[in-house]
Amino acid sequence: MVLIVRSLLFNIFFPAWTFSLAIVLLPLLLLPQNIAQYAGKIWAIGVILGLRVICNIKYEVKGVENIPNKPFIVASKHQSAWDTAIFLKILHNPAYILKKELLNVPFFGFHLRSMAMVPIDRSGGSSALKDMIKHIKNRLKKGRSIIIFPEGTRTSPGDPPKYHPGVAFIYMDKEITVPVIPVALNSGEYWGKHSFIKKPGTIVLEYLPQIKKGLNRKEFLKTLEVTIEKSG
Repeated sequence: MVLIVRSLLFNIFFPAWTFSLAIVLLPLLLLPQNIAQYAGKIWAIGVILGLRVICNIKYEVKGVENIPNKPFIVASKHQSAWDTAIFLKILHNPAYILKKELLNVPFFGFHLRSMAMVPIDRSGGSSALKDMIKHIKNRLKKGRSIIIFPEGTRTSPGDPPKYHPGVAFIYMDKEITVPVIPVALNSGEYWGKHSFIKKPGTIVLEYLPQIKKGLNRKEFLKTLEVTIEKSG
């Protein structure tokens, strides 16, 4: 019964926090991006704190020694809405690759635009990928790391992995020389996809050793999948 009550409280808190904050912080949209980006960090801190206080869900970060002291690309497992918040909290001003439809969500989408995320039209084919690469290069030049979820959507723990080629398109670009860092996590065990119940425990996020340049597209995707799935 306690678990149900805690989950109910968080399921009320999460959308209320998200949209009320998006409205309250609208004045940030008038400021430069390096200031407007703090809307995302404030939101993420609130979500992570809410999970801890309401649901007793904590988190642990491993493998920080694998993070370079320059911009990099995170290729992360995606099991939960938690994954969309955590990197805003633990990294400085990252740019997420996200579906462009999110930019049209009232208030929330305004902040995503102001934070200069990397939108992608999933139905746009090769032209959409080229546009994505252009935006990624722009963000990297500004010292921002890139977050991509290679599976494209949340998956449940134990589901067969399906890594899409978009991340390989980034890896294969000769002008993008920053490291690709695989990330394994188990957030779906506590805040699952479409799950009402939020289970107490500790989410573990692990930065894994970088995948160096030199692999072909197929080799890269296989290496990425094996690296993440064996560690998850």
